[in-house]
Amino acid sequence: MGGRPGFRAALLWTMAVLGGFSPGSARSQGYPSHEAVGRMTLPEGLTATLFASEPEVRQPIFCKCDDRGRLWTIQYLQYPNPAGLKRVQVDRFSRTTYDRKPEPPPHGPRGEDRITILEDIDGDCRADRFRDFITGLNLCTGVEFGDGGVYVIQVPYLLFYPDRNRDDVPDGDPEVLLDGFGMEDAQSLANHLTWGPDGWLYGLNGSTTTCRIRGIEFQQGVWRYHPRTRAFELFCEGGGNVYGLTFDRQGRLFYSSNGGLFWHGLQGAYYEKNFGKHGPLHNPHAYGFLPHVVIRGQTGRPNPGGTVYLGTSFPPAFRDAYLCSDFLTHTCSWWRVVPEGSTVSATLEGTLLDSHDTWFGATDLCLGPAGEVYVSDFHDQRTAHPDPDANWDRSNGRIYRIQATAAAAPPEPFDLHRLSTGELVALLRSPNGWMRDRARRLLTERRDAAAVPELDALSRDRDPDAVLQGLWALHGLEALTDARAARLLDHDSEHVRAWTVRLLGDAGRVSPEMEARLVDVAGREASVVVRSQLMSTAKRLPAATNLRLVLALLRGDASPSDPALQWLTWWAVESVSVPHVQAVLDSFAAPESWSRPETRRVLRLLVRRYAAEGTPAADAACDALWGSAPEAEVDSIVEAVTAGLRQRPRGSERGRTVAVAPGLHNRIAAAWTAQPASLVRTRLALEAGVAATYGDLLSRLAASRSGDASLLTLLAEFGDADAVPLALSFLRTDVAADVQTAALRIVGRFPEPAAVARVLETLPSLSAPVQQAARDQLLASRAGGLAYLEAVDAGRFPATSLSLEQVASLGLHADPAIDALVRRHWGQVQAATAEVKLAEVRRIQNDLRAGTGQVAAGGALFRKHCATCHRLHGEGTPLGPDLSGTARGELTSLLTNIVDPSAVIRSEYVPQVIVTTTGTVQTGLVAEQDAAAVTLVTSRNERVRIPRGEIETAHDSPVSLMPERLLSPLTPQELRDLFAFLRRPPDPSP
Repeated sequence: MGGRPGFRAALLWTMAVLGGFSPGSARSQGYPSHEAVGRMTLPEGLTATLFASEPEVRQPIFCKCDDRGRLWTIQYLQYPNPAGLKRVQVDRFSRTTYDRKPEPPPHGPRGEDRITILEDIDGDCRADRFRDFITGLNLCTGVEFGDGGVYVIQVPYLLFYPDRNRDDVPDGDPEVLLDGFGMEDAQSLANHLTWGPDGWLYGLNGSTTTCRIRGIEFQQGVWRYHPRTRAFELFCEGGGNVYGLTFDRQGRLFYSSNGGLFWHGLQGAYYEKNFGKHGPLHNPHAYGFLPHVVIRGQTGRPNPGGTVYLGTSFPPAFRDAYLCSDFLTHTCSWWRVVPEGSTVSATLEGTLLDSHDTWFGATDLCLGPAGEVYVSDFHDQRTAHPDPDANWDRSNGRIYRIQATAAAAPPEPFDLHRLSTGELVALLRSPNGWMRDRARRLLTERRDAAAVPELDALSRDRDPDAVLQGLWALHGLEALTDARAARLLDHDSEHVRAWTVRLLGDAGRVSPEMEARLVDVAGREASVVVRSQLMSTAKRLPAATNLRLVLALLRGDASPSDPALQWLTWWAVESVSVPHVQAVLDSFAAPESWSRPETRRVLRLLVRRYAAEGTPAADAACDALWGSAPEAEVDSIVEAVTAGLRQRPRGSERGRTVAVAPGLHNRIAAAWTAQPASLVRTRLALEAGVAATYGDLLSRLAASRSGDASLLTLLAEFGDADAVPLALSFLRTDVAADVQTAALRIVGRFPEPAAVARVLETLPSLSAPVQQAARDQLLASRAGGLAYLEAVDAGRFPATSLSLEQVASLGLHADPAIDALVRRHWGQVQAATAEVKLAEVRRIQNDLRAGTGQVAAGGALFRKHCATCHRLHGEGTPLGPDLSGTARGELTSLLTNIVDPSAVIRSEYVPQVIVTTTGTVQTGLVAEQDAAAVTLVTSRNERVRIPRGEIETAHDSPVSLMPERLLSPLTPQELRDLFAFLRRPPDPSP
């Protein structure tokens, strides 16, 4: 969502006055390239050199060393718009629809991107030979070497450029391997091709592009392609806008994101995403997701291009550390990664590189053959999401080389391709992870059977790292026999055992003998790492094998209490639950299944899954599982069935009830009849349309003088207009505030004239919080809003009883009578002009300069004015952007966002305005959406669920939920205190 030109022009001048930058230098550099390294600080024992810079390298987003030790980079010069295409439509998340799909190169539009090879010829740690492998690419975001050529991502394609003679000139046009990567947003494209230890080519996809490849639709997540079999898979889903993929010493996959430090990608897993912005997971029955790795410490976000240090030349403390960019703080950091259950956690160890340059923006880090680390620096003035039509400066770019201070000179020129098979096998024992990875890839490509005896010996080594290398290489040569796998399943290392399970399952089937062995392992395995992989593998295998593995694990001695293991177990069962209903019932629908906590969790999720499906067979399965449960489980089953039914699309106009098969309907009715006072059973009976429930609900409320907020909340959701008189009867002074508020929600759904008049009549007698709730309900409808304004016009209520934000919201009704009354009492309600906002920025800046703020006092002000919507260093509510990773040190930008919150609204925080079929208007951020309903979070942090059957229209609001004039009531000292708190660094990690 772009800002208003007037304020932008004023802001440019403001930043010049306040010391941000001058209009004349808007396109000038940060530090010149020859000064930049001298400004940097690094930990003791490390030093940096400038490896390459403009004009030879501009806007680099990627770096990787080839088998000759040469550095390759992508110069992302076409960003942010593809060449030769016309925009047809742009949505509120900046997702762009183009007029056509471009043809693959060289036949499609020629862009400005290029893949460049950089060589240090004289050994001075600076590139002095530059050669373009390909030019004219059109949004290129990934490169990997192998199979006699170069793999390249240029959306919507995965391409292979053959270069059999290795002369750095493609032998011809590229082969299209995959077609269908999304291209709606140049900041979220498929990226980072990387070989996995298993011989698959892995890649990522960002958050706001939708891929449709071979019938698989996905956005953010990890995908993989096998060059030998041509198979394509979505490896795991979720994670935000992801950029940067790496594997550690044990072969664990980590990928970088703007939503957290990094994610540990488990096979077949689902990860957290911005569900309001990007919608639900593609499996609506996942019912859960995994978070990013637990981090201890905080740096600037996002953290793109992370890599694991597998070299040997850095000081020992850096071995196996995670290195990444901290984009908004213009630094890079390093983290200690340790096991934590089935996954890992990361602790901030310190700053790897501090540029002290606000133009520095590291996009990628990679390991070199001598243990050095390269850092690509996009080097641009802007760090925010760009205006795609802005005058874009593409003249800058840097690549830095970090090495140990006492490092030896760069190695003499080499070429791993020239090594014999035996020499490559020997490299698998190297302590240098870069050498191991490249040697293993070359062995996989050669497929030399002569290597098998040596690799078999390696897989029997005492060193578990060597065993993993032997295992991976044997698999690459298709020499991982059942006999070898059986031996490795007994290895002391949990990572060896887990990888053996994974490689066995990748084919999608195992031999009967190996199936029996895996079932045995599942029943006795103690390691949560191995058990998690068993469940990931079960999801890939036929239903019978899947269920045998799951049941063996659930009935084993080790409890699957690990959160990731619990979800992986469910996802394995869910994958076969609908296509193989009877097999699942045979496995689980027995009274003894409910006796174990581990199985009980799966059963509850199965009940929900079948309730959500909406077919007679699924309803019957749901009924059968319910029938097998003990009485003590009924309420938990009721909650599961309710959750499942709420996933079903509603067919009625009101969208409040669903039809279920007779057997399940009767069981629901019997459960409610047995305990009609139970709130959860009443809700389910209402969901399923049990006839007597609604009348009983009305009777219970009518018999209660004090009312019941929970029952009234049910009535607000399932009731009809006949419930309004009953609701109005609770608007008395002797009734609790929560009951009054719940009653007002019923009036809000059915704002009939008599009901609105009654609310206005009783309004003065209500408490202040209830009055506010009443006004919110009234103003949400045209009838209620007009009636309230007429009461103001008649002098019954003061005009000051409404905030300017509330008055402005009345314009959403587009009613001439409402607009006339607004003009009469409030004039022309508009946002403050650019000049007024400019003056406010300058006033606050002067107040901040006049003294020193107190952090403790500022914390109290943050909790009062900001924490209801924002989180900072773990404190507050994440309704709006989390401030922890933002550039809070840049005062002018921070002030501008507060003074004019609607000038630039991040796409995920653009409010949605929904008009219902009853005429009410709801405004808020989309928190959840599925086939059944949309859930908004309002500015008061209240969740409102609106069934899709009741949505008449929905559109974006240009006005932020964050109100203007937020800082106006604060004194100068309070401003200083608040900003001292906002700009403070995070507390040190324990």
